Amino acid sequence: MQNILKSDQRGHVKLGWLDSRHSFSFGHYYDPRYQGVSVLRVINEDRVKPGAGFPAHGHRDMEIITYVLEGAIAHRDSEGNVATLPAGHVQVMSAASGIEHSEYNASQTEPLHFLQIWVRPDRVGGTPRYQELPASDVAQWLIASPDGENGSLVLRQDARLWLLRGDVWQERAIAAGRLFYLHQIRGERRVGDTVLRGGDAATVYGQPELLSQAGENSQTLLFDLPEQAPYLP
Repeated sequence: MQNILKSDQRGHVKLGWLDSRHSFSFGHYYDPRYQGVSVLRVINEDRVKPGAGFPAHGHRDMEIITYVLEGAIAHRDSEGNVATLPAGHVQVMSAASGIEHSEYNASQTEPLHFLQIWVRPDRVGGTPRYQELPASDVAQWLIASPDGENGSLVLRQDARLWLLRGDVWQERAIAAGRLFYLHQIRGERRVGDTVLRGGDAATVYGQPELLSQAGENSQTLLFDLPEQAPYLP
């Protein structure tokens, strides 16, 4: 089975310095139909004007992934991590028992475009942690996994995140008790009878494999998630 979320169905928040699209309910945007999928809670596509950004604020018990699409992001957190990540780089911040961070456009002249993704962890509390991953141009890039497989970032959850470029993974087995969530970044990817374009998404579950085709310029995030999200207090 497949559930489709079109780009124009996403929540939209536009401020003077921020243009943000929310795949799931977030902040002042609420839709009971879109509360996340499995342990995937947030996908926000943010565009930030030069010199602007999110001032220091706190989180806890969340795995927060930031993937820079254009421009560069300046990160600072209460654990002493300070970094500037250019386009193509990824960071994961495990908020754990509590962390404060700020994310700003590192440029005073160029816009910033990035995705921020939240995954619920498989445990509460613990020590906050920060990781970075430099850009990669491989066609099937494993960005994050529970065990840091192939140099990927470590998630405190039984979830994997891939970036697919071009027409790869035309057939991919879906293990029993798992589902795939696809978020299209650029270009087009056909999933069943549906064509995903930038900002569109599909949840694929209850079937043995994913069948898809994509154009040469396609970029797709693929999440491999547990079908039933474990309960955490």
